[in-house]
Amino acid sequence: MPSATGLAVALSWRPGRSVRRAPGGAAPDSTWSQAAWERVRRSTARWAWAGGLCGAVLALVAFLPAAWVAETVATRTGGRLLLSDARGTLWDGSAVPVLTGGAESRSAAMLPGRAHWRLVPRGLGFELRLHQPCCLMDDVALQLRPGIGRMSLQLQPGTILVGEWPAAWLTGLGAPWNTLQLAGTLSLSSDRLGVDLAAGRWNLVGQADLDLNDLSSPLTTLDRLGSYRLHLDAAEGRAPAFTLSTLDGELLLSGSGQWTGSQWRFRGEARAAPGAEGELDNLLNFLGRRQGALSAISIG
Repeated sequence: MPSATGLAVALSWRPGRSVRRAPGGAAPDSTWSQAAWERVRRSTARWAWAGGLCGAVLALVAFLPAAWVAETVATRTGGRLLLSDARGTLWDGSAVPVLTGGAESRSAAMLPGRAHWRLVPRGLGFELRLHQPCCLMDDVALQLRPGIGRMSLQLQPGTILVGEWPAAWLTGLGAPWNTLQLAGTLSLSSDRLGVDLAAGRWNLVGQADLDLNDLSSPLTTLDRLGSYRLHLDAAEGRAPAFTLSTLDGELLLSGSGQWTGSQWRFRGEARAAPGAEGELDNLLNFLGRRQGALSAISIG
């Protein structure tokens, strides 16, 4: 016959109920499952927060407004280049380019029409495409490579004629351009010209030619001053240098200069072609310090 203890145990048994004991026959330890559950819950919560944060960051980057681009450009150029009425996003936007004399200047000149940009991931960087019907030749493509504490922007290989702008746009920079009030065109051509930004400083790399075509000014009675070329030579590891030469015209300009890291320095001279001394006398007095027939130009 079963003992009284065995009979009591048998009578207390219920179907579907099991008894789990800890090793060594100790009493059941329900804290094991509770601790495991807490670990899973905390881990899941951390992953949820991380996923939500990553999603928020990606959404923020994806929808960064074009106004952020405009603010960045204004800051990096000391307020001399503004992207007015910016619309769209960092990746696909447009604005009206405006030249000014700086943050406290009242001078400003805008280009006709809007400039459009499109930023597309390419390899380890991005491709930036610019389009402006008035001034840029087709779509200008640039390679944008961000880095830690630096960024580089370079024209795609094979680019020759970048764009053509009205010389009157320079009046927005203030003195002396707003007095000269130049008319004519500015034409930029280059192959692989680049800009590096490191430690908050801009540096040019490559070569480029800026042609100043058919210039004129109300400071002289001549209908046309001439055409000129500013050649930039910015070999990597060397300070950017440039030379100014006359292609043709009654006003003869020459000189050279370089970028010091914070400003441009230029030393040159201006003189009148034979027979045009009288018409250019007033302009020569304005351009620099008179030394007989020539005017010595010094900037920076």
